[in-house]
Amino acid sequence: MAAYVVATVRITDPDRFALYAKGIAGLSERFGGEAVVKGPVGEVLEGEGLIGERVVVSRYPDAAAARAYLASPEYLAAAAHRVGAAEIVMRLIEVA
Repeated sequence: MAAYVVATVRITDPDRFALYAKGIAGLSERFGGEAVVKGPVGEVLEGEGLIGERVVVSRYPDAAAARAYLASPEYLAAAAHRVGAAEIVMRLIEVA
């Protein structure tokens, strides 16, 4: 069953975050990932949210592939650059 990783990202240090972005460029595709949505929030229609917060949605063949991507040594090495550079919430959604 398909799985999606939905991330909300508030970048606090663009220079350090760029090192993370560079480190993961093309990596999710090696695990079957496909970018579905990438972009900043332009308008909050309901509830509380931040204008400009980035949203990233990636589709994977299944939850195991998404977890393998996030547990890969390459991802973990890149994620070390993100510490202190962004506030991120990642969610895993499985779709039947």
